Amino acid sequence: MTRKVTLWPLVGALYLIVAGGPFGLEDVVGSSGYFGAILILLITPLIWSLPTALMVSELSSAIPEDGGYYRWVTRGMGRFWGFQEGWLSLTGSIFDMAIYPTLFVSYLSRIAPAMVAGHRGTIVGIVMISACAVWNMMGAGTVGRHSLVMTLMLLAPFVLLSLYAATHMGIAANPAAAPIRHVDVLAGLLIAMWNYMGWDNSTTIASEVDRPRKTYPWAMAIGVILVALTYVLPIGAVALTGLDPNRWTTGGWPDVARAIMPGSSIKEVLALALTAAGMLGALGTLNALTLVYSRLPAVMAEDGFLPRELARRTQHTYAPWVSILVCASAWALCLGLNFSKLVMLDVLLTGLSILLEFAALIALRLREPELQRPYRVPGGITGAVAVGLPPLALLILAVIRNDAEPVGPLNALQLGCLIILSGVACYFVADRAGHRTTHGTNRPS
Repeated sequence: MTRKVTLWPLVGALYLIVAGGPFGLEDVVGSSGYFGAILILLITPLIWSLPTALMVSELSSAIPEDGGYYRWVTRGMGRFWGFQEGWLSLTGSIFDMAIYPTLFVSYLSRIAPAMVAGHRGTIVGIVMISACAVWNMMGAGTVGRHSLVMTLMLLAPFVLLSLYAATHMGIAANPAAAPIRHVDVLAGLLIAMWNYMGWDNSTTIASEVDRPRKTYPWAMAIGVILVALTYVLPIGAVALTGLDPNRWTTGGWPDVARAIMPGSSIKEVLALALTAAGMLGALGTLNALTLVYSRLPAVMAEDGFLPRELARRTQHTYAPWVSILVCASAWALCLGLNFSKLVMLDVLLTGLSILLEFAALIALRLREPELQRPYRVPGGITGAVAVGLPPLALLILAVIRNDAEPVGPLNALQLGCLIILSGVACYFVADRAGHRTTHGTNRPS
């Protein structure tokens, strides 16, 4: 078996899973202004990331098993809810995984527009997904180490940009700048939620992590601080230059660099470095998420919910190669949706799966009070309940905003509800099929 994932490679993978750099935040500035964006980016981790990281730290250290959150919900609430957790995570992943090729193509178009013209952008996305599938065949240890290197590389241009902006206050100020043209605080909040989402995903590879009971809590603590700092500091530094927030658009970090460095000879070099970092961040996030999402169908197949072939793993790297190939094929199907629609659906479905994890935290406190918990959310059962309330409030806002986002003949909320209801029907079909195929064998309870 390949080497296990240690603390810092796990932090690198976790950073890519959750953030992948400050990319995607441009629309938060464009819709909320600098003050609104910084406020959103400071408040969101407190009421979304921190509660989730606390919950994940307790459950991942108490139940360090492959399948992570799927195992927690199944153990705490039963097979039906465990299946719903897996269903929401997998369907959410279909929309989530289409985001990163979209971002990659957006950045690539700035330096080589001919490469992504017409249907070529979709082809680039398919090549990305295929490359990450092959990459993941090398095993979790390899992906983790590469993730740490990619994280350091993609953050380097932002360090330079932040230092330049912080030492050139007012350089891009325009007294005649217009106010924000399209104020949409809820949209900015949803994008921030998406940019702070994914803390639970790394737990699906628990058996491939070195000393998971200690490693996960430390990785969560370091990750929350690192993500928040790398989001707020670059935007705060650019705000000091006085650049008009209306100039921020999706994939616009290179344009921001050009705008605040009008007389600098290195502005094109830094703009190119930021473009390359955007592509690297999208690729790294796609690769890290391929690692964690592909483990879920394999574990569900072991429980009889999915065809047993999905549980097949390579002999030397322990990678679930059939699951990786099937997942990659499904992710390629959503490459045609635009960024905002993908984010709305991803936040709705993945947000509901996170709420099930908070419910499992409470259920396991009640059902298994003697379970060994190396890390414990403080406050007893009251603390376990209270920690899930802020994410619940944010998800309600997400539902309100999803109602206004059209996806074909439906809006995002209607499509999301259809997917959720389909999970209930699929459970009974999968459970009956599992009973047939495992008749006479020892089937997991």
